[in-house]
Amino acid sequence: MTQLTLDLCAGAPSAQPNAIPTFCHPSAATVARRFHCKLPGYRPTSLHDLKGLARLAGVGKVLVKNEAERFGLDAFKVLGASFAVANLLARRLGLEDDELDLAVLAARAQAQLGQQTFVTATDGNHGRAVAWAAQQLGQQAVVYLPQGAAKSRIDAITRHGAKAIVVAANYDAAVLLAAEQADCNGWLLVQDTAWDGYEEIPAWIMQGYTTLAAESWEQMQELGLEPTHVFLQAGVGSLAGSQLGYWQTQKELKKPPQFVVMEPSNAACFYSSARQGDKRAHTVTGDLQTIMAGLSCGQPNPLAWPLLRDYATAFVSCPDYVAAYGMRILGNPCSGDQRIIAGESGAIGAGVLALLADPRYSAWRQLLGLDEDSVVLLINTEGATDPISYRDIVWGGQYPLP
Repeated sequence: MTQLTLDLCAGAPSAQPNAIPTFCHPSAATVARRFHCKLPGYRPTSLHDLKGLARLAGVGKVLVKNEAERFGLDAFKVLGASFAVANLLARRLGLEDDELDLAVLAARAQAQLGQQTFVTATDGNHGRAVAWAAQQLGQQAVVYLPQGAAKSRIDAITRHGAKAIVVAANYDAAVLLAAEQADCNGWLLVQDTAWDGYEEIPAWIMQGYTTLAAESWEQMQELGLEPTHVFLQAGVGSLAGSQLGYWQTQKELKKPPQFVVMEPSNAACFYSSARQGDKRAHTVTGDLQTIMAGLSCGQPNPLAWPLLRDYATAFVSCPDYVAAYGMRILGNPCSGDQRIIAGESGAIGAGVLALLADPRYSAWRQLLGLDEDSVVLLINTEGATDPISYRDIVWGGQYPLP
């Protein structure tokens, strides 16, 4: 029998939780989606009903939101980056929410502000999204990446005219460097995590991500379904917090779903914070290396932590083989299921759900309330953004189950 090392920490939903910030509410999602609908090439990404996977996982439905289709950029990140960049320019131009339009912003910014430079740190997808948004607006971007960043992800950033700089440090150090360079050079920092004195832009990014949830709810309504469980991968936690906030405040639901937060074992800052049990966010330091590059973050976003702390059902720490398993499952589906090309960070939910079908995790299934009536929503956050790694895992069998 294999020795699985998937680890779960039960959440401790608060009897008196903090109020969910309004930038995650469905009303905020309406504003964000109105902006995204004006972007060239916008369309809702697909929601796939994987009936075969549901049977194998012992649940009623498995629905996968496929963000690999988003604007041809292979990831959901552009929803947050574009909305934040637009709001940042609009604020500097004195424009209102209903004037958030890329064409208007591009013309006004060139005439009134001149050339602006946006800067960020990324493991790949967020930086590409910032570079894309800057390019759409006729502006410049500088992107810092941690050591070990895949060449394909670097190239994807520079193709949008941005300058990509790899630093000899991890993601958290790259974030600090980006902030320092923004201060030194007068650049505009667009970072997807927050700290004291830097909250507004990360909040805009989280609001941008709510378009994903709003689309999912609209698509589920068309199927006559409501989610009972939402599996959320977490790096700094901005996506997880935004989705949780939306679903928790969606008044059209009969009841809010259960939320399962998933992280790589080497960078499981939310899992570690929940395990500590003192209600404070804790940073994970040291080697954060994982094949789930987009989740390789050691410091929780303080805007996201109270949401996950107060409302999540469970936190799961996942070895790399869990993501690899999910990639193979989605890329080689059950008969009749849609094939989905999922990158390492995107596939973690499928890997966790499939492993939870193992009888050794029956107690966890009971804790989570997973059964034949469950409707599980997974988010494929990225496609094969590192094609070499994708082939090595899916074709070559790297990171097999133990």
